[in-house]
Amino acid sequence: MIHELSPREARRIAVRAQLLDAPRPTDLLEVARQLAVIQVDLTATVAPNADLVFWSRLGAAYSPDDLDEAVASQRLIEVQGMLRPGSDLELFRRAMQTWPGVGDVEPFRQSMAEWVEDNEICRQDILETLRADGPLPVRDLPDTTVRPWRSSGWNNNRNVRMLIEMMEARGDVAVAGREGRDRLWDLAERIYPDGPSLPVDEALAIRAQRRLAGLGIAREKTTETPGEPNSVGPVGEEAVIDGVRGRWRVDPEQLARLGEPFAGRTVLISPLDRLIFDRKRMVDLFAFDYQLEMYKPVAKRRWGYFALPVLRGDHFVGKVDATADHEHGTLRVDAVHDDVGLSRTARAEVDAEITALARWLGLDVLFSR
Repeated sequence: MIHELSPREARRIAVRAQLLDAPRPTDLLEVARQLAVIQVDLTATVAPNADLVFWSRLGAAYSPDDLDEAVASQRLIEVQGMLRPGSDLELFRRAMQTWPGVGDVEPFRQSMAEWVEDNEICRQDILETLRADGPLPVRDLPDTTVRPWRSSGWNNNRNVRMLIEMMEARGDVAVAGREGRDRLWDLAERIYPDGPSLPVDEALAIRAQRRLAGLGIAREKTTETPGEPNSVGPVGEEAVIDGVRGRWRVDPEQLARLGEPFAGRTVLISPLDRLIFDRKRMVDLFAFDYQLEMYKPVAKRRWGYFALPVLRGDHFVGKVDATADHEHGTLRVDAVHDDVGLSRTARAEVDAEITALARWLGLDVLFSR
């Protein structure tokens, strides 16, 4: 059976799955389990991504100290740049043990494995250093590579950084915490909790199911970006959306909730929030015009360096260009971009959310207008 969804139904499925409807959730681990993955990005123009993601769901009840405690107790773990429930480690163990893969391995993965093999002495030196002195940041790890890392991008000659990330993929090392913006690395055996491992194919299927549950609705196949995939494969149930080309996969739990009343709220979200991280899906579902502009020259920015999308109910209505200036104690708001012609009530809701964000950050709002 192929489910036929209206655009509104598709949007509400996505918003509910991401816990951005009302009422708010109340438990950090509940949020982490439902979302499945939360990108770790420490850009702090307003606040680091993980903090913004949890604040958008939990509101003023969220404290970054709670996240630090969850990571320290291994209830949440950082794997490959994503925060995940600690119990999900079983979905990665076998892939780590068989890295770079079994059978027909993609050429780029095979080349990485060959590079690691060529630098086996450096790998062992790093492990010995961590065993004696870990956890440590990358800058304190020895570079005894005999074949430098070559790329056309900014990772060229970043030998230890590239090697340590491949060692994470192998299950040699794990993120033990943070020192400012730097990850602290230690032996994986000291960080990861003990537990079972699942066959790779089974683990990938469960990860896809978890990903679909967190997104609510997604493409079976789509353009991928580094990190967690945007596509979900053949899990869930098949659907079409009126006026949107192609077929989708929908989480059965969210399908069953379509008959429930929908209560939305006005909320500012991170540019890296999974609700909009797949920009094509964002356009298909929400017809929202948005790009993260931090990598653009100032003259070419339309909305700001780290503009926060504004969700109201099941629509995006604008962006807030804000910067947290802790030195002066202000959340400076340079612009509130109104995409839809906000009513007085809607604008008051947006202003209230800006004030709530500032209060949570311990800052005063300063509108530059």
